[in-house]
Amino acid sequence: MSTATTVVLVRHGETDWNREGRIQGSTDIPMNDVGRVQAHEAALRLAGAGPWGAVVTSPLARASETAAIIASALELPGPDVLEGIQERRHGVLEGLTVAERRRMQSEAVPVAGLEPRAAVIGRAVPAMQRLSVAHRGGAVVAVTHGGVIQSVLLHVLGRGALPSGSVANGSLHRFRVAEGLLDLEDSDALPFAEPTASA
Repeated sequence: MSTATTVVLVRHGETDWNREGRIQGSTDIPMNDVGRVQAHEAALRLAGAGPWGAVVTSPLARASETAAIIASALELPGPDVLEGIQERRHGVLEGLTVAERRRMQSEAVPVAGLEPRAAVIGRAVPAMQRLSVAHRGGAVVAVTHGGVIQSVLLHVLGRGALPSGSVANGSLHRFRVAEGLLDLEDSDALPFAEPTASA
């Protein structure tokens, strides 16, 4: 019997701030109706790729509602909160548009409260590893955020950046987790990527 665990990271459905191009970070913005459709679409894709043992979620509302929709569609218990997969904190950038953020960065103003990407990786990857131990040999869905998924992908692929907008709302990113290693098996963000292992 395989001891590897499948962990699929799902980005939550759209919010109004997503639509407006605003940085959300730890600000708890609810999902909108478009996001609910995206959550149902993600659930349909997952239903065809199961069976699944559990759904877990970030504590933020946009993720937890997405996870509840997915869990219901997969006929699983309501999602448990998994610490470590909450969105990257963006400090004073939260609520700003992309243009406003670029203007601030062009002025070389220190970004107070911005969580380093290394810190996001340092909590998200161990969370996935804990999940793999709890569901050894099974498959689990973890609903999280664009900044978290991008950080994990960059870590596993050994890259410095991904194309803008590549981690879309409702997107799926499948990892095989075994013996502390993450192997990227498939990602909506990187259809061209070769599977790569990382600690």
